[in-house]
Amino acid sequence: MSGAGGLRVRIHATDAVRRRGLASMLEAAGHSLTDETPDVELCDMDRTSTPLPKEAEAPVVALTTGIPTGAPAGVLLPDATAEQLDAALRAVFAGLLVRSTAAPEARGFAPADDMPLLTPREREILGLISEGLSNKAMARRLGISVHTVKFHLEALFNKLDATSRAEAVTKGLRGGVIEL
Repeated sequence: MSGAGGLRVRIHATDAVRRRGLASMLEAAGHSLTDETPDVELCDMDRTSTPLPKEAEAPVVALTTGIPTGAPAGVLLPDATAEQLDAALRAVFAGLLVRSTAAPEARGFAPADDMPLLTPREREILGLISEGLSNKAMARRLGISVHTVKFHLEALFNKLDATSRAEAVTKGLRGGVIEL
C-alpha cells in the first residue's frame, strides 16, 4: 500500500482522455498510479473496450454496463462517482466483492437494505448450510474444528436473527448472499 492510506492502482484504459480522468479521481482520493505491482487494478471496459487483464496481479474493479467474464472482484457502472470508485477500490483490496446495485449482474450480489454485513467465512458457512452439510462435514470441508464451525454458526444466526438453519438460508437467499 502506498503512503497516507492510499492504494497503488494500475489503470487499464485505452482512451487517453478517459485514463487521465480516472487518474485524476484516484489521485484526488489519495491513491497513486503504478505500472509496477499494484494493490488494485481498475479496468475501464465500456468506454475504451479494454478487456479484463488475463493475469491480473491484484483484485480488479471493472467499469462496465455489461456482464464481464473473468469474475472481477468489483463491478461498477462507468459513470461511478469518485467516492464510489474509492470505496470499491478499498473494498476489493480488503477482500470484499463489490457490485453496483444498478448493474445487470448485481442480482445475487447486492445486499438487501436490511441484510447485515457477513464475513467471508460466515458467507461460506451459510453456503454450506444451504448444501445441507452437517457441522462435522463443514469442519472437514473447511479444514477447521467443529467448535470453530459452531462459533461461526452462532455469529451467523445472531447477525441474521435466525433461529434455524432453514431460516438462515431463507434470509441469505432473500438478501442475495447465496444462490441455489
